[in-house]
Amino acid sequence: MEITVDTARKLGLLPEEFEMIKRILGRTPNFTELSSYSVMWSEHCSYKNSIKWLKTLPREGGKLLVKAGEENAGLVDIGDGWGVVFKIESHNHPSAIEPFQGAATGVGGIHRDIFTMGARPIAALNSLRFGNLAEEKTRHLMSGIVHGIGHYGNCFGVPTVGGEVYFEDCYHTNPLVNAMSVGIVKAGETVSATAEGAGNPVFIVGSATGKDGMGGAAFASADITESSVEDLPAVQVGDPFQEKKLLEACLELIPKGALVGMQDMGAAGIICSTSETSAKGGVGMRIDLEKVPTRQEGMKAWELLLSESQERMLLIVKKGREADVKKVFEKWDLPCSEIGVVTDGGILQFYMNGQLEAEVPAESLVLGGGAPVYERAYSKPAYLEKVAQFNPSDIPVPDDLKAIAEKVIVIPGIASKRWIYTQYDSMVGTGNTDTNAPSDAPVVKVKGTKKGLAVTTDCNSRYVFADPYVGCMIAVSEAARNIVCSGGVPLGVTNCLNFGNPYDPEVYYQFVYAIRGMSEACKKFDTPVTGGNVSFYNQSPDGAVYPTPTIGMVGLLENIDHKMTLDFKRAGDIIFLLGAVKDDINSSEYIHKLHQVEYSPTPYFSLEEEYRLQQTLLKLISNKLIESAHDLSEGGLWVALCESGFNRNLGFEVTSDKSVRPDAFWFGEAQSRVVVSVKSEDLNSFEGMMKDSGVPYQKLGHVTASELFVDGKSWGEMSEWKEKYDTAIGKYMHHEDKPGI
Repeated sequence: MEITVDTARKLGLLPEEFEMIKRILGRTPNFTELSSYSVMWSEHCSYKNSIKWLKTLPREGGKLLVKAGEENAGLVDIGDGWGVVFKIESHNHPSAIEPFQGAATGVGGIHRDIFTMGARPIAALNSLRFGNLAEEKTRHLMSGIVHGIGHYGNCFGVPTVGGEVYFEDCYHTNPLVNAMSVGIVKAGETVSATAEGAGNPVFIVGSATGKDGMGGAAFASADITESSVEDLPAVQVGDPFQEKKLLEACLELIPKGALVGMQDMGAAGIICSTSETSAKGGVGMRIDLEKVPTRQEGMKAWELLLSESQERMLLIVKKGREADVKKVFEKWDLPCSEIGVVTDGGILQFYMNGQLEAEVPAESLVLGGGAPVYERAYSKPAYLEKVAQFNPSDIPVPDDLKAIAEKVIVIPGIASKRWIYTQYDSMVGTGNTDTNAPSDAPVVKVKGTKKGLAVTTDCNSRYVFADPYVGCMIAVSEAARNIVCSGGVPLGVTNCLNFGNPYDPEVYYQFVYAIRGMSEACKKFDTPVTGGNVSFYNQSPDGAVYPTPTIGMVGLLENIDHKMTLDFKRAGDIIFLLGAVKDDINSSEYIHKLHQVEYSPTPYFSLEEEYRLQQTLLKLISNKLIESAHDLSEGGLWVALCESGFNRNLGFEVTSDKSVRPDAFWFGEAQSRVVVSVKSEDLNSFEGMMKDSGVPYQKLGHVTASELFVDGKSWGEMSEWKEKYDTAIGKYMHHEDKPGI
C-alpha cells in the first residue's frame, strides 16, 4: 500500500511528524514502521506535549535510589538494606468503554511496573472519579470499574489498602481510574529495564500474544466521543492468575543472576519494550516475530508489534544462561520463547519468517530520543473570572445546622466508600494494619523489619479547577498531611496527571500551573517526584474533566508501633483543633453540592503554615502527647469529628467559635487543620508544646460515650450518624431514594 500523509494522519500522526519520520529513515516508512511511530509518538508513550514541564519538577534529593523516569517506577531507600518501589498510572479511556476489563488491566499493568524492577508488590491503592451517582450511567461505570479492580487485585493476591473516590458531573462520560502499586525490594536485587551486550538473547515470557489491546496507546491519546465504543478492540483483557505466576517466576529468576534486563509490556507492547530497553542501553535488536507465541493464527507483523496483550515480559538474558531461564518458566507453566538477539548499532530489525518487516533506530522512537517535544500555547481560562466574582455573603447563613449536617454527611463524595472497599481484599498478605485501627494514610508492614509504609492518594480536583497552582499545592500538602497524621515522614511522590486536550490553551494553562504548584510543594516537603503518568484528552463533547493531578505519596515509619490512628479512644479525652479557624466556605462540598455553586476560589491555604503544622504533629506523635489525629478535608470540621468517632461509636461534646459564620466553622474546608484528642494527664505537656510551636490551636470540647452535643444541644447518638454515613452510597446503587440530599 502507498504510505502518504493521510495514512499518517489516520494513525494519529501530525503532517510534520510524518516528515520527521521520513528524515530519520531517509525514506518513506512502510505501514509497520509508521504504525510503530504512531504508538511510540502518541502522547501516552512520548509525553510530547508535557515532557518540557515534567522536567521542571523536583526529581532529585530525598533518598532516591534511581533518578526520576530512569526506570519503570520510583525507588526510594528506607534503610536497613530495603527500598520501596511505587508508581501510579491511569487507565481512563479503556475503563470508560469497557469498565471491568479497563480497570482490571490497569491494576495488572501497574503491578507489573513494580515487579519488573524486582520488587514484590505489597499494597495497592486507587483514585477514582465518576459522574453524578444519581445517573444510571455512573452507577454502571462504577459497578464495573470497582468489580474489575476487586477481581484482579483479589485474584493476584495484593491487598487494596486505600484510595479515594469523587463524584462530579464533569466525569460523566470520561471517568478517571488511577491505580497505584507499592512494593519492597532488597538492596542489590533490583533489575534495570536495559538491554546490553551484543549476542545476548532476547526472550518474551508470560501470556501468548493476541489482538486485544491493539493501538491502546493511541486510543489513550484521543478524546472520548459517542463513537469511542467502536474502539473496543483497543481495550486489553487481563488474567490475574497468569500474572501471579509471572510475578513468582520473575522474582525466582532474578537471584539466579541470569538477567541483563527486564521490561514489562504495557502500552505499545513489543515495539515499546524493545525500543525503550535498546535505546537505554545504546544497542539494537534483531527480533524474529514468528517466534512470538500467539493466541490467534495469521497475525501480521504490525499486529504482533502493537498488541497490548497483558501479562507479558521482555527479558534480556546473559548468553549461555538460556536453559536456566527456560527451566524457571517451565516450572511455572508459562510460555517462554527466545525471539531475538541484542545487536550493536542501535537499530531495531523485525523479521517475519525471514523477511524484514521493519527497520528503525531505537533511539528515534522513544521519549528523550527522537520523539518530538512540543511547547503548547496556554492562556488563562475565562471561567476564572467567575471564580473571582464569588461572594460568600450571597450564601445564606443556615438557621438549622443539624439539618445541613445531615445532608453533608451523606454527600457521595463525603459518605463512607464502604460499598466500594468491601469488594476489595484488604487483608491478603497480612501486612495491612488499618483493618481495625484506621489512620489517615493506610500503613502496611515491611515484613522482616520494624518499619511501616504509610501510603496515600490525594487530589481535590475542584480546588485545582478553582486555582491550578494553589489547588495542586493543596493536593501535595494533603497527601503529606495524611502521612504525617499516621506517624510517617513523607519520602516521595508519584503523580497521575489527568487533564483535557493539551491543544486547548485553557486546558494547557491548568496543566502548566498545576505543575508549578506541585513543584513548590514537593520542594517544601522534600518529596521528589519519582515518576508517574500523564493522561491528556480526558474530554468529551461536553468539555474537559476538572484538572486532576492525583498525588500518590509514600512515607516511612521507622517503627510501626508508633503509628497514629484517626479514631477517638475513650470518653473524657479532650478534643483540640490544630490550625487556624477561618471564615471560609470556598470550594467546599457544602456550597458546591447543597448550594450548587460551581465557581468559587480555593479554600484558605498557606504552604508555610502547612509545613509548620506537620512538623508540630510529628513532634506530638513522637512524644506520645496525642491519642488520635485526623485531618480536615471534604466536609470540614463536622465530618472530621464524626469520622473520628465512628470506629468506636464514641460521641463528642463541642462548642463552636462564634467569631466566624457557623457554616464556615462546621463545613468550611480551609486547609492545614487537624483534629486531635488528648488524655487529660497529657494536657499540660500538649499545650506547652503547642505554645512553643506557633501553630494556632483551640479546645473544642471532649469525647463522650456515644451522644453528640453541639453548642449544648443533643444531636443524637453516634450510631445514628454512622448508619447514615455507611449506607448512603449503597442506597444510590440499590436505586433507593437519594439519601437526604
